[in-house]
Amino acid sequence: MKLNEVFESYKEYILPTYTKTPLVFVKGKGSNLWDIHNKQYLDFFPGWGVGSLGHCHPKVMQAVRDQVSKLIFIPNNYYHIPQAKLAREIIYWSFAGKVFFCNSGAEANEGAIKLSRKFGNGRFEIITFENSFHGRTLAALSATGQKKYQAGFEPLVQGFKTVKFNDINAVRSALTDKTVAIMLELIQGEGGINVATADFVRQLRQLCDEKNLLLIIDEVQTGLGRTAKMFAFQHYGIMPDIMTLAKALGGGLPIGVMVVSKRIADILGPGMHASTFGGSPLVCRAALAVFGAIQKDKLLKNAQNMGEYLFERLNALKNKYPVINEVRGKGLMAGVELDIEGKAIVQACMDKGLLINCTHDKVLRIMPALTVTKGQINKAIKVLEEALKQG
Repeated sequence: MKLNEVFESYKEYILPTYTKTPLVFVKGKGSNLWDIHNKQYLDFFPGWGVGSLGHCHPKVMQAVRDQVSKLIFIPNNYYHIPQAKLAREIIYWSFAGKVFFCNSGAEANEGAIKLSRKFGNGRFEIITFENSFHGRTLAALSATGQKKYQAGFEPLVQGFKTVKFNDINAVRSALTDKTVAIMLELIQGEGGINVATADFVRQLRQLCDEKNLLLIIDEVQTGLGRTAKMFAFQHYGIMPDIMTLAKALGGGLPIGVMVVSKRIADILGPGMHASTFGGSPLVCRAALAVFGAIQKDKLLKNAQNMGEYLFERLNALKNKYPVINEVRGKGLMAGVELDIEGKAIVQACMDKGLLINCTHDKVLRIMPALTVTKGQINKAIKVLEEALKQG
């Protein structure tokens, strides 16, 4: 198809639920993408973190090629080996418990909400946080602490109380005899790369233990090495009761997971929850390849080293350009808060072949693949600096 034919087909046949950037990509490898005109781009925001291994990682491609010739799908009333292996791998790297397989982060969060209500036995209120984001399905949307996403979809699902992030007193004030859980992202991605403090997270864990509440940690964006540990909660010295995963786990294929601690792992029994396509042989093989690549290629160490270098370079820009208010984040999840709107900066970078993102109008999001090199970071910083000079 020609460029205009692609655009016309989208306009005619696809619901306009996304703000579109007029680029048509046809090939990807590592941190590089090529458009329909064969222009090359350096992708420093690969699919909101889906592309944590970069595009078309060879280990993932080989696993998919092998599995697609054997068995693509089998319903979940049967057993299959890739799902058993992946469940064991997830538990090995996270905490003792069991997993539920689904297809997305929103679906994983819906499962966490549902399990919490079953656990509560009459308690149903969940405390969430301002500027959080948990998904677009109705309960996940209701849990999200950003009214702009909720507008027009009322009435929302009842039972969610949204309080100030990193404020333990606000959490305590929101508690009632109906509270059953606290749900948060340790780094709020869509909220502007806001990082939970260590004291706040430890106090949340203590509060949940005292009140018999569930601590639900949404690691849809932070999981699988994004913060230079396999999971972000491992920076904090605590264990969640429920953790949700998606994005990077499938290496580009759709998968979501709810990880449930052992003490509550048998609350949902047969018939209480399901996902037709959840945990298929194909996506499980891809996810196993992701874990394999992270380990064999020492990508957690690379994320740590390259993350330190990225923040060093971004802070150097901050010292040079007063338009930058703050650089924050962890590992390879960086937010650059500006005192101007970031849309023009993102556009200028794109024009020069660098893909980044802007959230909350003024926060540039930079989340390169865990495979990123120092040379690629240098190239991205050079382009970003040129864009800042323009804008």
